[in-house]
Amino acid sequence: MRPALWIQALGLALVGVAGAVCLLDGRSAGSGFVSAFHPEVGIDPLSGFFLVVVAVVGIPAAVYATDYLRGSPHARHLAVLTGVFQLALIGVLVARDASLFLAFWELMTLVPAAAILIAHGDGAGRRTVFEYLAITHIGGAGVWVAILLLAQRGALGGPADLASAGAGIQAVVAVAGLIGFGTKAGLVPLHSWLPRAHPVAPSHISAVMSGVMVKVALYGIVRLVFEWLDGPPLWVGIALLAAGGLSALVGILYALFQRDLKRLLAFSTIENVGIIALAFGAAAVFVSRGEEGWAALALAAGLLHSLNHAVFKALLFLGAGSIDRSAGGLDLDRLGGILRRMPWTGPAFLVGALSIAGLPFLNGFASEWLAFQALLGLGRQDAAGIALAGGLAVAVLGATVGLGAVCFAKVVGLVLLGRPRTPRGEEAGEVGVSMRTAIVALGAACIALGLAPGLLLPSLADLAPGDGSFSRGAGFSVAGTSLPTLGIAVSLAVAVGLLVLARGRRTAASAPVWICGQPSDDRLAWTSAAFTKPVLLVLSAVLRPEREVDVLVQAGVVREVRHRAGVPHLFDSLLYGPLVRCALIGASATRRLQSGSLRLYIAYLVGLVMVLLLLARTGVLG
Repeated sequence: MRPALWIQALGLALVGVAGAVCLLDGRSAGSGFVSAFHPEVGIDPLSGFFLVVVAVVGIPAAVYATDYLRGSPHARHLAVLTGVFQLALIGVLVARDASLFLAFWELMTLVPAAAILIAHGDGAGRRTVFEYLAITHIGGAGVWVAILLLAQRGALGGPADLASAGAGIQAVVAVAGLIGFGTKAGLVPLHSWLPRAHPVAPSHISAVMSGVMVKVALYGIVRLVFEWLDGPPLWVGIALLAAGGLSALVGILYALFQRDLKRLLAFSTIENVGIIALAFGAAAVFVSRGEEGWAALALAAGLLHSLNHAVFKALLFLGAGSIDRSAGGLDLDRLGGILRRMPWTGPAFLVGALSIAGLPFLNGFASEWLAFQALLGLGRQDAAGIALAGGLAVAVLGATVGLGAVCFAKVVGLVLLGRPRTPRGEEAGEVGVSMRTAIVALGAACIALGLAPGLLLPSLADLAPGDGSFSRGAGFSVAGTSLPTLGIAVSLAVAVGLLVLARGRRTAASAPVWICGQPSDDRLAWTSAAFTKPVLLVLSAVLRPEREVDVLVQAGVVREVRHRAGVPHLFDSLLYGPLVRCALIGASATRRLQSGSLRLYIAYLVGLVMVLLLLARTGVLG
């Protein structure tokens, strides 16, 4: 098992190098896209960038799994599925014809389902897999419609042919593609599978799903909008802005109220996919208006945030797996003290939490700052509708970033700081070498990408449609579109060092926490509700929180009070719940057709033949 995972890591490193060479040199290799249905593979700078994303997440995930899967009865199967999953992701990125693209797309969907079933074969696991496959395949049918229509019209290999097919066909391809790729990316309201599947998957699989699989779906959106549509209509950009803004707000709001760490991280993925969609939507609007410099800035912001999110989200999911292994659970209200008890994992997890919260000098801040600049560019447009959309997008992104800071302040406070609140937490210790090495490496990547984001910007900007004028002076420059983070960080480090030296070696005397004279009781410590209650009070009319209070009274004396509260997922209760009930009712009615009677089945066939003959006679079937 371990040699197989190390071989996977080596192979991914080679893939990452190949992708980086194509990205930085601007070269292509192999075939371009063809509309014929025969296998063709190739790589260009855009797919090269996403291959780098696959490698940056896949290598630490494979290394992490060498210790994470040790002792598991399913270690060999999960190691094989990990490799197949990585291969499917790479296959989507290098496929250059419809048949190969769709085959790898389906394989990419099915492998995580198999991993979840192997790791959690109970009833809850089977139901999760069913819901995951149902939602992704129903929504993902749009990918089939879009790709097959493009191939049928010859527009995979020659996007200009789509325009000759008429605006109607172009609209069908655009809508179907956005729905299909958006479902797999986790855009609201097609996101419901994501917070179900990510928390129950093995942690290294969760890291690849959240860090890479949703990015491969975003790769499909970039291909569709900026290449296959041969110049996106304005409404496509507006639709992406709307879906991105809704996803960002919904994702972070529901993340804020989660008590399970992995489920919180899953909702946070929806938020960050929304931020990326906002940037891509802005780029599409700029392209439709012929503003190539602004389009390059917006597209570069979205791509940079794709990489940054892949890095810090993989770090957080792998860190969650280590915390679960060491502390015996991921309930935020029962964790604490991880920073001291896990001296490698804890600080690395802290870096990831600060990165995703968008704090300066880390990679999340760099790409979100670029996205802000791109959206502000929309507000400068002379068209009132576009300027209004840009202003709303800026407000949504600002609110999302602020709520994200609150959310991960809660995570840091409850998970890393304070005292352990369970006996298992008291005994928590550091995990194996490969597990902590993978997490620390991702933490270092968060810092490096935050300090020098400008190194990637010219190459990412050149991926925009047009002549790549962003890096050649169309009103922008690399220095002008990012903060001097390295200089500021060095200055801050010097200032902190001087303060430490001035303080000397004096330390405060330890003393027990004052809690009004009561004995210390971990049950009285802050919970996740303490962080989120103000937000819940403001948004209670929208979120519709649920609360139950049970009071146990014996002999007229209150003996016990039990309080349960939560925020229901309204998309489940108001959208997916009714759809599932209707589907079950329809299935029950349809089941009656399956009577087991051969005579009845023959009658069905005779009736079908009669209807077809009638339609043929009347000319309906040509």
